[in-house]
Amino acid sequence: MYQYSQPSDATLIREDRDGVATLRMNRPLQMNALSENALDALQTAFDAIAIDSSVRCVVLCAAGKAFCAGHDLREMRSNYHLTYYQALFARCSRLMMSIQALPIPVIARVQGIATAAGCQLVASCDLAIASESARFAVSGINVGLFCATPAVALSRNISTKRAFDMLFTGRFIDAATAADWGLINEAVPEDALDEAVARKVAVIVSKSPTAVRYGKMMFYKQRQMALGDAYDCASEVMARNIMEPDAAEGIDAFLDKRQAVWHS
Repeated sequence: MYQYSQPSDATLIREDRDGVATLRMNRPLQMNALSENALDALQTAFDAIAIDSSVRCVVLCAAGKAFCAGHDLREMRSNYHLTYYQALFARCSRLMMSIQALPIPVIARVQGIATAAGCQLVASCDLAIASESARFAVSGINVGLFCATPAVALSRNISTKRAFDMLFTGRFIDAATAADWGLINEAVPEDALDEAVARKVAVIVSKSPTAVRYGKMMFYKQRQMALGDAYDCASEVMARNIMEPDAAEGIDAFLDKRQAVWHS
C-alpha cells in the first residue's frame, strides 16, 4: 500500500509501499551528481529509515539516463578551500557508512553510468542490479584526482588487481564485467530491470524481518574481525536470533511442513 512521497521537483524522492522504501535521486540533467544538497537529502533519508521499523528493504535508484556521475565538479571547483573538501568528503564517507549500518538491505538499481562517487554508491549498497547497458568507472585519475574514497568501497567488492586497474587507468567496465567481478549481482536487459529488482525485493521482504536485521548487522561487523573473533560474534548472534519468536515460528513451520507467519 502506498504511504509516502515527496514533490517531483525534489533532489531526492522517497516513496514507500508495502515495507519497501524507494529513494530516487532526482537530478537527471546533472546526471544525478552528488551536490551538497543531494548528499544531505540522502543522509536525511537513510537516517530516517534507520529508525523506521516498518521499512523492510530500500531500493536506491535514479531519474534520467544516468545512475550517478559522482560528485558535482562545478560545485567543488567553486569552493576551493581545503577545509571545504575535507568536510565534503567526510560527509560523503558518512553517507556510505550509513548505508551499510542500516539494519535492512539496500539494493542499487543502476542504469546508464555510475562513476566515481556514483560507483562508490553502488559498491556501498548490499546488492546491485544493473541494466546491460550500464557502465562503471572510478575515473577521477583522468582529471588528476585519484578516487580515494570510492577506492574504499570498490576494493571491498572486487579483487585488489581489478580495483587497482580501474582506479589507475580510469577505464570503464560494462555491466557484464561488473557482474563477473562482483561489483553488481546481475546485469539484465533494460526493459527487465524493474522486474529483476522487484523479484529480489520480494524474496527479501518474504523473510523474517528479525533474521534479516540480525544478519546484516553481523555480516559487516564480522568482516572486520580476526577469524576467531568473527566466529565468536556469529555464535552470539545466532544464539540471540534463535531466542526470537520468528526463529521459533520458522523452525516449527519447517517441521510441520507449513508456511511460517512472521511475528515481527
